[in-house]
Amino acid sequence: MNLAYKHLIPEDFSASSRVWIYQSPRIFSLSEALAVEKSIDDFISGWQSHGTPVKGFGTLFFGQFIILMADEEVTGVSGCSTDSSVRLIKSIEQIHGVNLFDRTTLAFCIHEKIQLIPMNQLEYAIENGFIGAETIFLDNTVQNKYALLKEWFKPVKDSWIGRRYSIL
Repeated sequence: MNLAYKHLIPEDFSASSRVWIYQSPRIFSLSEALAVEKSIDDFISGWQSHGTPVKGFGTLFFGQFIILMADEEVTGVSGCSTDSSVRLIKSIEQIHGVNLFDRTTLAFCIHEKIQLIPMNQLEYAIENGFIGAETIFLDNTVQNKYALLKEWFKPVKDSWIGRRYSIL
């Protein structure tokens, strides 16, 4: 699986551009992925904040992660424009039968494949060697373009997981 993504992030967005990552519990089928991409493209083309177009970007990465980005140096994103992006995500959830707001399932890159592990099974996964200090963790809490490029994929030892579990 090709996990390269940085070259797909628009260069003309500021490093402080806001980022939202939504993780699907499963990979979308090809037809679903095409429909999700179209929904994202339609949303981005009409995304506004108080009547002003938002310089936005959105895509589906690895068939499983929806990433939205807004360059607030061009147009600030208000509560209403954020709410509209949430409505998009909820619509995608409803159409495709997935939960994109579940923050209790964590994503890791294991043997060059994205694997999801429920948080309540994390300790078991660590104790049994499924996850180690160098395992790549996808930190979906990154909040800006800079962090998306530098910190979305990080070794477990450099994440909150590494700090929480001293066995790493």
